[in-house]
Amino acid sequence: MSQQERRRPTIEDVAREAGVSRATVSRVLNGGNWVSDGAGDRVRQAIKKTGYRINAHARSLATRRAGSVALLLTESHERFFEDPNFSLIMRSASTALAEREFQLLLILADTTVEQRRAVDFMTAGHVDGALVLSGHRDRLAFLDDLLDAEVPLIAVGAPLGFESRVAFVQAEDVDGARMMTRYLRDSGRRRIAHIAGPQDTSGGTGRLAGYQTELGAQYDENLVAVGDYSRASGVAAMTELLERGVEFDAVFVANDLMASGALDVLAQAGRRVPDDVAVAGFDDSPVARQTDPPLTTMRQPFERIAQEMVRVLLDMIDGRSPARVGLPTELVVRGSA
Repeated sequence: MSQQERRRPTIEDVAREAGVSRATVSRVLNGGNWVSDGAGDRVRQAIKKTGYRINAHARSLATRRAGSVALLLTESHERFFEDPNFSLIMRSASTALAEREFQLLLILADTTVEQRRAVDFMTAGHVDGALVLSGHRDRLAFLDDLLDAEVPLIAVGAPLGFESRVAFVQAEDVDGARMMTRYLRDSGRRRIAHIAGPQDTSGGTGRLAGYQTELGAQYDENLVAVGDYSRASGVAAMTELLERGVEFDAVFVANDLMASGALDVLAQAGRRVPDDVAVAGFDDSPVARQTDPPLTTMRQPFERIAQEMVRVLLDMIDGRSPARVGLPTELVVRGSA
């Protein structure tokens, strides 16, 4: 092959093939703003025909951007691998970012040491922003350093203590919990217990608030036990409710993992589901289809949540204002309730 044939295709080659200006090609590569549909289609076809590939290093130098976004997880490593919701959000976010030529980097920041390292890495310019997964109030103080460094951030769920300073996308937890509690009551259940999520998270507090609001005067704190979203905590919470000796014919659990643990305890105690006790979860994670019986639950739109997080974060990276987005949940009825 000649040197001309081996030469790497350039933006000028793409522009010539598409019959547009270099500036138009550049705008298409950076998101397609202010480009007509016809011109955008011609540029994309020309990119495929010429084999053009973005020079990430040169683009970073020119734009002062890293071309990457952090997925910042403030949970334990064990929780990351146990909870399928994290992988669902990560996969959807990665796909949405790839469409805009951004790389997703996973950063585990559970401990103080890990959080310090995350701050050092992110404020050194290695990422353009971060998607924050999980939001335990006592694990978020390090966000102050990222905000001071003007690193764009968006969280899954309202980060308690930072609600007015950090953008977030969340399922409408209160409305979803009210809908599930109402469904159980309309199904003829009269004593509805609740296994709540951690009360240092917006999801845990929101779902408890929805349950309490829907029950009104019938709310009984003796029918509430608190878990940490892990399966083991669902086992412990259901065991606690049974040991209290309180009567209940239904239990609304704040996530599917805890609900799977609660189902096992009820089976061991000889309580039939749903005949003796109806059980309902929240999330519609893969776990909900694997329990026996399959779990009635509230579906969180995880793919949409991830896509909205990416959309808002990239808008912030481009200089637009932060946004806070609430998305509705959906009742999914299966065999457990």
